[in-house]
Amino acid sequence: MPEATVIGAFYNRIEYLKLVLAGFERQSLRNFEFIIADDGSGEEVVNEVKKNISKYSFPIKHIWQEDKGFRKNKILNKAILESVSNYLIFIDCDCVPHKAFVEGHLKNADQNILLTGRRVNLSQKITNQLTEENVLNGFFNNHSLKLIIDGLFGNSIDVEKGFYFKNKFLLKYLNRKSRGILGCNFSLFKEDIVKVNGFDERYQAPSIGEDSDLQFRLELLGIKVRSINHVAVQYHLFHKLQERHPQNLQLFEEIKKSKIPFTPFGLKN
Repeated sequence: MPEATVIGAFYNRIEYLKLVLAGFERQSLRNFEFIIADDGSGEEVVNEVKKNISKYSFPIKHIWQEDKGFRKNKILNKAILESVSNYLIFIDCDCVPHKAFVEGHLKNADQNILLTGRRVNLSQKITNQLTEENVLNGFFNNHSLKLIIDGLFGNSIDVEKGFYFKNKFLLKYLNRKSRGILGCNFSLFKEDIVKVNGFDERYQAPSIGEDSDLQFRLELLGIKVRSINHVAVQYHLFHKLQERHPQNLQLFEEIKKSKIPFTPFGLKN
């Protein structure tokens, strides 16, 4: 059985997906499965995904639902039910992992702990330079100076979050403050997310929903958030930001007032 299941939220950006999978192809820890949680990609994209997934050295499942608008939480719940491992790592399929990404999550995994990492937000210029081949060959390791310069004088943001460290004392200092989770970079034991019935599927717009809401409900059960910044590193490929929707905030406020960890609109509803 794989040590972890990586669940990647995906919609239509097949070229970005290929870069992400190339990043997972070079992972230092190899015993994981990957589930592409596809929120309604078009037929041509789906066919290309199915055609390509057999070329990777790790097992990949592609699960799909009809495009009825933004239903990321629903497809993530389906992916949880399809997963076979006891530990889940959540990403977005526009985030290329550092080669020690899976290892970083698994080595820090602990009971009643929700791990969260951060990401570098790449400029369009750097994103356009990426290919499957140069990701496989360690582009981010080989061109770290280029990335730093683009952070100083270009449009890449949070480049310092791409620095990978192994020193435990330094990491303890850097991660001394707790952080909110990012939906594109967090992990936990499956049994913990099952306790709250997974993601709340009422969030049907990009904004709060797959991260802050889940964190709040898990913390009601005593599950703690631990930062693994500079350990679980990833590189976010450039795209225009999606519009945020206020109805998510209203729903989240209602949930905070109720203080109920279990959602009836989740894995089992």
